[in-house]
Amino acid sequence: MENKRTCLYDRHVALGALISPFGGFDMPIQYSGIIDEHNAVRKACGVFDVSHMGEVMVSGPDAERYVQHIFTNDISGAPVGKIYYGLMLYPSGGAVDDLLVYKMADNRFLLVINAANIDKDVAWMQQHTEGFAVNVDNQSERYGQLAVQGPEAEQVVEQVLGLPCSELAFYTFKETEHDGEPILISRTGYTGEDGFEIYGAPDYIVRTWDRLVASGRAKPCGLGCRDTLRFEVGLPLYGDELSENITPIEAGLGLFVKTDKPDFIGRDAVLAQKNGGLSRKIVGIELTGRAIPRHGYDVEADGKVVGSVTTGYQSISTGKSVCMALVDIDHAKLGTPLQVRIHRKLHDGVVTKKRFYEKNYKK
Repeated sequence: MENKRTCLYDRHVALGALISPFGGFDMPIQYSGIIDEHNAVRKACGVFDVSHMGEVMVSGPDAERYVQHIFTNDISGAPVGKIYYGLMLYPSGGAVDDLLVYKMADNRFLLVINAANIDKDVAWMQQHTEGFAVNVDNQSERYGQLAVQGPEAEQVVEQVLGLPCSELAFYTFKETEHDGEPILISRTGYTGEDGFEIYGAPDYIVRTWDRLVASGRAKPCGLGCRDTLRFEVGLPLYGDELSENITPIEAGLGLFVKTDKPDFIGRDAVLAQKNGGLSRKIVGIELTGRAIPRHGYDVEADGKVVGSVTTGYQSISTGKSVCMALVDIDHAKLGTPLQVRIHRKLHDGVVTKKRFYEKNYKK
């Protein structure tokens, strides 16, 4: 089966991007280089094509009650314009996906899901509509999406695009008209920096990308640095730090799992884990040397395998060799010495916070 292409595919090719399959799409991995693009987002501004993400509209008289049933966070009584991060879970507590819920109206919610999971997620949502007066509409083909990220993102969006956004607080959005088109803009992102995500019709997204790139003020960025950026600030990636077999409690995302809600799918399993039934946990590990840990490498203690690496890099922002790993709970405490086996050799490390890079915000 051929991979899908986003509305910006031809632009990526024209810019000489390295293209590779991701989540069923042919996506740009890098343009000028991962380090260059990573640093642009940390220090100035970058723009990402995230049109591969999925958008599902949930509407109807029972929309809020239904979302509450399938989603771990609590959206009850939320104001229009608010965004929530959370998860959909299997009854076992494993993650169907992590996602954002946008409250569009009292009976209308936009769910933004991961590209690789679109078909699975939509099928899961539709399987659980029984007993709810609700419509689940996969609108992924109708939207393109850009992420404008970095400390200069607000100035770039306002000055280059003429799109007012400074009034938006983190995790809020507005629907508006821009360039003659209805769009949605949110103050969200996946980089640990300030930033905005813009949703619109594919033609609008192409025009907006062109304006941003032509300005020279938003560097085109690929999925390579999207991964290094999210990793450095401890954000999970579905398939690595979350999966059907890794629960949000194990991933350290208990804050987004509101077990005081009376009922959501997977609640009993995650409540048991929250109440002390955790046997393993995602932790950060900092290595003493320069060797780079990679996904799947063994983590050892006292000659025994006690876990495995989920994501690892030499951090671009700090220069340290670091990883996130799923380890037995007995070895999960901060400061615990561990070793990672890299190319048959054991390398010493220590358990740290998962947020490897702390932003020094100017006061």
